[in-house]
Amino acid sequence: MTRQLTGRVPAQAIRRTELPRLPADLLARYAAIDDLTGTASDAMDHLGLRGAVPASQLAPSLPGRRLVGQAVTVRNVERSESPTLAAASGVGRMGEHEAYNQAAPGDVVVIEGLTGISNMGGQSATVAHRAGCAGAVIDGSFRDPDASRGHGFPIWSRGVTPITGKWRLETVEINGRVRIAGVSVDAADLVLADEAGVVFVPFAQAEAVLAQAERIAAGDSRQKADIAAGVDLATLAATRYK
Repeated sequence: MTRQLTGRVPAQAIRRTELPRLPADLLARYAAIDDLTGTASDAMDHLGLRGAVPASQLAPSLPGRRLVGQAVTVRNVERSESPTLAAASGVGRMGEHEAYNQAAPGDVVVIEGLTGISNMGGQSATVAHRAGCAGAVIDGSFRDPDASRGHGFPIWSRGVTPITGKWRLETVEINGRVRIAGVSVDAADLVLADEAGVVFVPFAQAEAVLAQAERIAAGDSRQKADIAAGVDLATLAATRYK
């Protein structure tokens, strides 16, 4: 489906307008995993993939929330002129709204941005929520946490700031490749997030990672059952669960 562009970024800055989609049942199976990011991180280790980011780097704004969705990506850079000159011009160059415009319900906004400057304000989070986005992951800061919190819109970020990005940031790419805490993320990659952090799963590896994650989760369940049943420590230590 062709969508009318918002005009927030030049058309050539939008790298992809149609994203491949993972099956709904695959996403549901990921969502059913108890220790979501921990299990996925272990699965990625088995496959030689790197994609886990701890909450010490990208902290969740809402306790107890989880995300399982595909990425729509935004890349922000610092504007060349001073905030004073930019404000005098009256021209904002932030274009994350175009990512919301390109998103399907349940997608996750993934922003490569700047820390200490807002890459998503309260109105922006409200629009993202209205568009059906499930949440956001920001390698940088956001502001007006009451707005996103009020909508139950979770954000994983490097912290909150009062400083607007309107006169300080420029969106240079939508749905291209971004780098989040050292991890390369492409539009349509799978995003998993919970209180422990974030895991990015490459689109092409989503099935393989899920198979490993379900195997690990099954082993964890058997181990939990043995612990609850009072199996002695020597037996627990000698048993390979996963």
